[in-house]
Amino acid sequence: MKIPSYTSQMHLSRRTLLRGAGISLSLPMLEAMTPAFAATPDTKVARRFVGMSLALGIHGPNLVPQGKGRDYKPSLYLKSLQDMREDFTVVSGSSHPGVTGGHSAEGSIFSACPNSRGATSRNTISLDQLMAKHLGHETRFPSLVLNTNSQTSPSYTENGSMIPAENNAVRLYTKLFVDDNAEEQTRQAELIRRGMSVMDVVGGEAKALMKEVGAADRDKLDAWFTSVRDLEKRLVANEAWVHQPKPKVALARPSKIPRDNEVAVDKIFLDIVRMALATDSTRFVTLHVTGNSVQGIEGVEESYHGLSHHGMDEGKLHQLAIVEQGIINQWADFVRGLKADQLLDETMCLLTSNLGNASAHDNKNMPVLFAGGGFKHGQHLAFDPKNNYPLPNLYLSALHRLGMEEERFATGEAEMEGLSC
Repeated sequence: MKIPSYTSQMHLSRRTLLRGAGISLSLPMLEAMTPAFAATPDTKVARRFVGMSLALGIHGPNLVPQGKGRDYKPSLYLKSLQDMREDFTVVSGSSHPGVTGGHSAEGSIFSACPNSRGATSRNTISLDQLMAKHLGHETRFPSLVLNTNSQTSPSYTENGSMIPAENNAVRLYTKLFVDDNAEEQTRQAELIRRGMSVMDVVGGEAKALMKEVGAADRDKLDAWFTSVRDLEKRLVANEAWVHQPKPKVALARPSKIPRDNEVAVDKIFLDIVRMALATDSTRFVTLHVTGNSVQGIEGVEESYHGLSHHGMDEGKLHQLAIVEQGIINQWADFVRGLKADQLLDETMCLLTSNLGNASAHDNKNMPVLFAGGGFKHGQHLAFDPKNNYPLPNLYLSALHRLGMEEERFATGEAEMEGLSC
């Protein structure tokens, strides 16, 4: 194959491919891919992403500020965050196109995969897992998928399989920061090797079976086989970490989980996540908040789910505001902690929910607070509440900030308007 010559003024696309004999080969980054007049690219890009999602939404009137741009007037929930105003952006009037179904849309929070109530559809890879797939190999844990109460998660593999979440804070702490004894290390290494050999056998049988089944089953088997290959790659990476010591941290192991106070549980998980990032144990995290018991919070007498279905009852709204303000404050403290650790510019932090109006099971006007990552914050990006702006565009901005050159993510086809670095 003959590669054409280019002058120094020629600008090659960073997605240029060499093609021949049915094979496409991506080129590495070349000088010709940057215009001669372009400034030297900024090499400091965000390396981390933490997505915190709420199963029960956030009451919009208490979150969305008045005015737009940099001169917005903080809402009730944002008043306690004004010391870090320049570190985060509020986004209103955005949602995932084609995503409906109320609570059932939880699976689309970070995948943005269109999903209609009652329709059979396969999910697509979530934002965090796409990041981890390409960049998660440099840490002991490519990603952490967490839940404050159950094992459900909005994190999905490339073939649309949900990744079960870790929902035990003590077990999470141990996994991250407590060294296994020699016997346990040997056992883990053996399990990894045994798992790899088993997958080789099962994979061969799956390939043979592909020839004997119909088209629909071949699709299912192909998706399954893809997940098998992905698991094999993760096992190979994990084996190298088995005998390496875990980081020592000042954070104490959780001793008691207050199951009647979801806000306190959120804090425990966020403290551990912050330490995981500080020790570079992982760089990609999702934390799904699903706990329902909040009666241990002063001034709250009903369940979280019951309060989310407030029907505009003033008493329920007052109690809901106590819970939601507490959760937002914990997220804000987490962001403040990252700033104190000098990690915020390298860490994108997203707080959102699939429910814009939990009381009505409405998936429009999703709540969005986005901090860090080296973006220019301190603003309210106010889009049309009736004709929502595609939130997947924010996800595409996040991917590009990591240096990933995806042309689209789900229904997102451009970076988010008004959000710049």
